[in-house]
Amino acid sequence: MKSNMKNIIIAFAGLLLVLTGCKRDEYYKDGGKAKADYPGDMLQYLQDKAVPFDTIAQIVKLAGMEETFRKTDFTFFAPDDDVIKRTIGNNKTRGSLNKFLFDAGRDTVKNLSDIDSAIWKKYLQRYMFKGINRLKDYPQIDINLQNQYPGALYYAYSGDVLNIGVIYDDANNIKYIGPRTLVISYIYDINNAQNAVFRNKISSSDIKPKNGVVHTLQYNEAYFGFNQDDFYQEIYFAGLHHSD
Repeated sequence: MKSNMKNIIIAFAGLLLVLTGCKRDEYYKDGGKAKADYPGDMLQYLQDKAVPFDTIAQIVKLAGMEETFRKTDFTFFAPDDDVIKRTIGNNKTRGSLNKFLFDAGRDTVKNLSDIDSAIWKKYLQRYMFKGINRLKDYPQIDINLQNQYPGALYYAYSGDVLNIGVIYDDANNIKYIGPRTLVISYIYDINNAQNAVFRNKISSSDIKPKNGVVHTLQYNEAYFGFNQDDFYQEIYFAGLHHSD
């Protein structure tokens, strides 16, 4: 009995040695061991992941950008369907587009196709960036020490400037050795780039369709286009295009 117990202890110790013998840096070098490759193009990925991207896939089509999402290599910071639902809302939803239009005495949005395709395209492009950039390709950002770790500025397809960086969390009271999270910030005043921002963290990163990379925005009550006022004002002046 003692001999069997001794063998079990030795085997367990050996297992611990194998598990702890892996290089700690492996996680940080490639963002983890999980497979992130998707066998189709980016639009197929959005369509296949109906939850949470069914509405975003519709907007890609309404914006006339199917070809881009099927064939062009780019990096997409994907907002989920809840962002669109929150942005459109109804005439009683505080902060929503339809509440804004209702209070202004305008028609409200009944279908996504009511909104001009050029507007969908412009604001969808705020989430699109040239090149294939994974988490490891972005510099560190510390929101509280941006003079030391500022992230970097990138031009979106729309021509807008956004800051993208990786937050290095603390662990065991040691700075910057914990999990890493991408964060993207829309800058509405380039002269006040550290403060004039709408910021979104990423819930999952480095999904790799055949063309490009998808980073999924974290649910945090964001609005489509980052700054909803821009989006609402443009729709207000352009008017809606009801099909019924």
